[in-house]
Amino acid sequence: MEALDAFAAETERLAAEMLTVGDGEWGRASPCPPWTAAELFGHVVVGVGRVTGMLDAPAPPRAEIDAAGYFRADERFSSGTNAERIDLGQARAAELGGRGLAAELVRVRAGAVDRCRREAPGWVVRTRHGDAMTLEDFLVTRVLEAGIHGLDLAAALGREPWLTPPAADLLTGLYLAGTGARLADLGWDALTFLRLATGREPLDDARRAQLARHGVRRLKLG
Repeated sequence: MEALDAFAAETERLAAEMLTVGDGEWGRASPCPPWTAAELFGHVVVGVGRVTGMLDAPAPPRAEIDAAGYFRADERFSSGTNAERIDLGQARAAELGGRGLAAELVRVRAGAVDRCRREAPGWVVRTRHGDAMTLEDFLVTRVLEAGIHGLDLAAALGREPWLTPPAADLLTGLYLAGTGARLADLGWDALTFLRLATGREPLDDARRAQLARHGVRRLKLG
């Protein structure tokens, strides 16, 4: 699965980067307030850890939502759900600390990758929001979480972004799906495009018009 390969690559790189973070760096402010770097990372670790638990649950009869549909504006991004999301990231950071979270990611990502490789193509899972999705599509959402929040963590820690090529290709495809456009048509590299598409880089009028002209989708992110 393309998504599984990207998930494996991006979470492995994220874990490797986080294992090198110094004790004094975890408390830095992140670009996703009110989280610190540790709390944002706690949120990512929680998201990666959901994969195995979903595979242990009964499989729905059919998929009803694709990866883009997962990021739709409904109760999952309400103020109440966002508050729960914030609290959980903070709780995991308080419980494990930064180094503990890095070790936890090493463990959960290895288990998730191994388990996913043993599942049949087209396997269907149910998300915590109630969506029935193929495992492939759900893994796309995990790549987005790990990859885009990886950009946020790099910014918080003052590091160069480490988005892996498989994740960059997968996420670029997610945002350009159905548009008929290629990245070359927009004139940006993948990192710039994804920063703009996810709000990590400001959009001026010209850039906004460029995205609109090519029909680039905007996904709702928490």
